[in-house]
Amino acid sequence: MRRVALCVALLAGLAAAARAEVAPSAVEVVGDAIPRPLTDTPGDAARGRAIVANRSVGLCLLCHGGPFPEERFQGTLSPSLAGAGARLSPGQLRLRLVDGARLNPDTIMPSYYRTSGLQRVARAFEDKTILTAQQIEDVVAWLATLKEQ
Repeated sequence: MRRVALCVALLAGLAAAARAEVAPSAVEVVGDAIPRPLTDTPGDAARGRAIVANRSVGLCLLCHGGPFPEERFQGTLSPSLAGAGARLSPGQLRLRLVDGARLNPDTIMPSYYRTSGLQRVARAFEDKTILTAQQIEDVVAWLATLKEQ
C-alpha cells in the first residue's frame, strides 16, 4: 500500500511539473515579445547571472560583454548586456532568448528554447532545448535588473 501511495504521489508531482512549464512549441509570441513567463515559478536573478557568466551553460560571454568585472575575455560580437533591462521589456528579452531568429533570421545567437526547425543538431541534443524554461526565466529576471549602460 505504501508503494502505491508513493507511486501516485510521484506521478502527481511529475504531472504538476509538466503543467508548470510551457512546451517550446506552445510559446505564444505577441509582436516582438513573449509576454507570459514560461514557468509558474518566477525567475531568480542571481541564478540568471550565474547562467550568463557560466561559460559552459549559456555561453553568453562568447559573444556578449556585460557587467562582469571578474570575467576576462568577454565577447564583442553582439550588443553589451549592460542596460538590457532599460532597453527591452521582460517579454522582449524572453523572445530574444527563446528564439531570436524570429526577429532576425540572420542572427548568430542560438535559439535557447526551440527544438524544431534547427539544422545540424547532434543526435544527443535532438528534441532538447539548450536552456530549460526555468533557466530562461532566471536569465530574463537578471537581464531585467540591468538598467544602467
